[in-house]
Amino acid sequence: MVSTKALPFAKVRVTFTLDRDTPPGSTSVVGCFNGWTPGAHVLRGRSNGKRSTSVVVPAGSSVSFRYLTEGGLWSDDPAVPGRDPDGNPHITV
Repeated sequence: MVSTKALPFAKVRVTFTLDRDTPPGSTSVVGCFNGWTPGAHVLRGRSNGKRSTSVVVPAGSSVSFRYLTEGGLWSDDPAVPGRDPDGNPHITV
């Protein structure tokens, strides 16, 4: 699941959330906002049984991303219907 929250100064917080164990193992979100760098934004466990991480981007940004789990397993967010030209999940915030 991806959620957004408008912030002051024309910024938007984008929060990426997954169930704690699906997929199993350490998982990070990689995308255009971090140069597609694995491990830059690791999803951390939360008290609600989920895990999440957030990034802040300029309002109006196009954000492409994927999840990368230890062992090199790539996955997409099924709740995000939009895709960029490379087939990655894509949202505009």
